[in-house]
Amino acid sequence: MQIILTEDVKSLGKKGDVVKVSDGYARNFILPKKLGLEATDKNMKILEQQKAEETARQQEIYEEALDFGKKLDAASIRLEIKGGEGGRTFGSVTAKEIAAGIKDQLGYDIDKKKLVLADPIKNAGNYTVAIKLHPKVTANMKVEVVTV
Repeated sequence: MQIILTEDVKSLGKKGDVVKVSDGYARNFILPKKLGLEATDKNMKILEQQKAEETARQQEIYEEALDFGKKLDAASIRLEIKGGEGGRTFGSVTAKEIAAGIKDQLGYDIDKKKLVLADPIKNAGNYTVAIKLHPKVTANMKVEVVTV
């Protein structure tokens, strides 16, 4: 029997997959637990329509991320931290502080987990911080760290 999965089923497939299973497995497990639907012509058309809508939605999200990434590439922020001689800082600038600086100075609310920092910034200077907005889109923002 052909089944369209409506949920992810371990060792069988992901949501939206069309899989062939035995009649008993479909009648006794998949259909009663609403993990899938029988693959009729009507249900296949509905599946194709849902996949097309999902593709369009994902494309829209991707394009929004590209536009936002261009804004972030052109922007820069300035962070002040206490420091000593030679540009060394007391403490470090972390992703949390950079995200707060972006929110204060630019008004964009970016999750600190999207900022890609190999190590916290411990010296004054100019840095480029990568911001992962989408699996295919990464923006590079300029961050200037000065000591006071």
